Amino acid sequence: QVQLVEPGGGLVQPGGSLRLSCAASGFTFISATMSWYRQAPGKEREPVAHITHTWGITNYADSVKGRFIISRDNAKNTVYLQMNSLKPEDTAVYYCSAVRVDGLVSWGQGTQVTVSS
Repeated sequence: QVQLVEPGGGLVQPGGSLRLSCAASGFTFISATMSWYRQAPGKEREPVAHITHTWGITNYADSVKGRFIISRDNAKNTVYLQMNSLKPEDTAVYYCSAVRVDGLVSWGQGTQVTVSS
């Protein structure tokens, strides 16, 4: 059974940092492209960052470039999102996603990140 578990959300002040993690199981993690998406209240879910499976190539939404870093630890079947210089507009539910080698997409349950003073 495919599982993506995302602890690590919370409340942080503007300018602060937070690291999200996503622990994967039930599929071959090393062969999956991993992503983070987010959905703010009243808005559509949007991509935040992706990291490929083979070479670990990353790309980011313009809104987070230079502030967020996606990484993966294939030995731990875990993907991370380091979020720095957080802004109130980063407030959203953050979702981990896996695109497996067979093309199937799996989602985590989401974790709330709130940036507020």
